[in-house]
Amino acid sequence: MIPRMLSCIIPKIAAGYPVLVITGPRQAGKTTLARKAFPDKPYVSLEDPLERASFTADPRAWLARFADGAILDEVQRCPDLPSWLQGLVDADSRMGRWVLTGSQQYMVLDRVTQSLAGRAALLELLPFSHGELVAAQRAHLDPRLAIFTGGYPPLYDRPVEPERWLGDYLATYIERDVRSVTAVRDLTRFAAFVRLCATRIGQALNLAAMAGELGIDAKTAQQWISILAAGYIVHLLPPHHANLGKRVVKHPKLYLLDTGLACRLLGIATAEALPAHPAWGALVENWMVTEVIKARRHRGLRTDTLYWWRSHDGLEVDLVLDQGGKLRTAEIKATTSPGPGDCVAQNRFAELALERFAGGTVFHLGTAENTIQSTRFVPWHAVDAAVAGWGV
Repeated sequence: MIPRMLSCIIPKIAAGYPVLVITGPRQAGKTTLARKAFPDKPYVSLEDPLERASFTADPRAWLARFADGAILDEVQRCPDLPSWLQGLVDADSRMGRWVLTGSQQYMVLDRVTQSLAGRAALLELLPFSHGELVAAQRAHLDPRLAIFTGGYPPLYDRPVEPERWLGDYLATYIERDVRSVTAVRDLTRFAAFVRLCATRIGQALNLAAMAGELGIDAKTAQQWISILAAGYIVHLLPPHHANLGKRVVKHPKLYLLDTGLACRLLGIATAEALPAHPAWGALVENWMVTEVIKARRHRGLRTDTLYWWRSHDGLEVDLVLDQGGKLRTAEIKATTSPGPGDCVAQNRFAELALERFAGGTVFHLGTAENTIQSTRFVPWHAVDAAVAGWGV
């Protein structure tokens, strides 16, 4: 079993909250993580129709089965459960008593924040980061393979081909999870929307253009992108909000949270075919952005402080981390030989940010790590360690 970075902080966090909530995409390893962290707790999956029916019939009696708490898996299947837990937690506030997991972000968190505010710690588990795979000596040494495979745990613990497994994953997600969402009535067109998202990774989100291409209205496109974000399929990186020169961008950038899924949606059949594909640069950017996201989320750190930035004359900084007013930046280059010319946008940002600028990084596909003119150049395989050094 490949150890998860998040497991290192769970005991400390569970000591301070009666409820621990772990969200993330299906097949990311939430259940495995929870059961390993709390081996003595009873485990119940609410995917089981009998358990759901039992809870619905008498929630109080169902929860009374677990006097010392339990691991309750896929709680989005019983949306009222957090409300019933509130009374139990208020009556018995022992720390680390309840562990909830869910794979539909907003459906889980909306109910938790309404009913268990101040009582629940929220953690997110994404597919394996490259750093986790390196620590387990299971990482790909070729960036093409790392990008093509992605990070879903089943691809590293069983003999399956990434293309086949990821194709099945997408089909199951659409047929099982999305079918249950009333906002989606046309699954065929929704599947086309998911494929269209893959062609737009690393770009500012233009829902009106995407809606027009598929023949749907803008409201439907907005609902569908929200469903994909809630299911941890896409991530929307907002533009930086500070007044640094004239702001010309209001739209978030679109990324898929797993590049293996992106490659499958783009029809890329082999890792060797990646560098010649028109989306190669966007996939490199996508992979490194999601590695930064994983590096922070798996350490229990916020990612709503991550942004992107574009100057009035079109210079772009791929990542801006706002650390309480101090601004740290990173650019991503699909090159093995980066140099000072790859820092132009960051230098402009630094000029505008003045004393708020906390340092710049260039992530690249090479193997060497060095510092040139105060900018740190970090190879692709060391993203996790570099982000760890950024601090909170």
